[in-house]
Amino acid sequence: MTTVKRIVCLANSRKLHGRCIAGRELVDRSPDAWVRPVSSREHQEVSERERHYEDGTDPAVLDVIDVPLIAHKPSTYQQENWLLDPTHYWVKQGRVGWDDLPRLASPERPLWVDGHSTYHGRNDRIPLVVADSLTSSLAFIHVDGVELAVFAPGSAFGDSKRRVQARFSHAGAAYKLWVTDPAYERRFLAQPDAQHHLGECFLTVSLGEPYKGDCYKLVAAILEQATPTRGTA
Repeated sequence: MTTVKRIVCLANSRKLHGRCIAGRELVDRSPDAWVRPVSSREHQEVSERERHYEDGTDPAVLDVIDVPLIAHKPSTYQQENWLLDPTHYWVKQGRVGWDDLPRLASPERPLWVDGHSTYHGRNDRIPLVVADSLTSSLAFIHVDGVELAVFAPGSAFGDSKRRVQARFSHAGAAYKLWVTDPAYERRFLAQPDAQHHLGECFLTVSLGEPYKGDCYKLVAAILEQATPTRGTA
């Protein structure tokens, strides 16, 4: 039986050959629990066909969407997962704006567990033995500013592929997290390697799927007060 949940889309981020979509449910127009629609594939990414509207357009961050779901499908720390119904279209019901974002934001506190970092990151990973005791994997936070660093982290080993990393402070801690927001990846990978300053922002931070004994904090969406138009590629 299909259940329809109305969510504010707060992430449409890159994930393998599809996307990771997530948002907060609206109940009587008030924000409630997080919902992450997932597919039945091994890594649960959502295909273009599964997520688009009847007119073929892709959901955008800040869209209000009615999403058809089959069942709650929590997985360890990703308690927000719901199996989507691929036989029904998603339906756009409206949009929210910048002034609506503070009421959607998570309480100001550290991003789950800090103290574990990769070579290029800072507070960007959590060992699975720790993460498996968590009960959430999504946060929507306000920050006063963000530095986006564009560089090739594997250049010393012959890998010239460049990436975008968000560097910011939140709740007294410093973070360096990889960006999976496709709009911001496209925008900043088109520019030379550098550190680019953004002002006041809201960020959606997600804990990704397990990888070699850890999970990683990722910036799945960036929202500036004048957020650029987002494409669907």
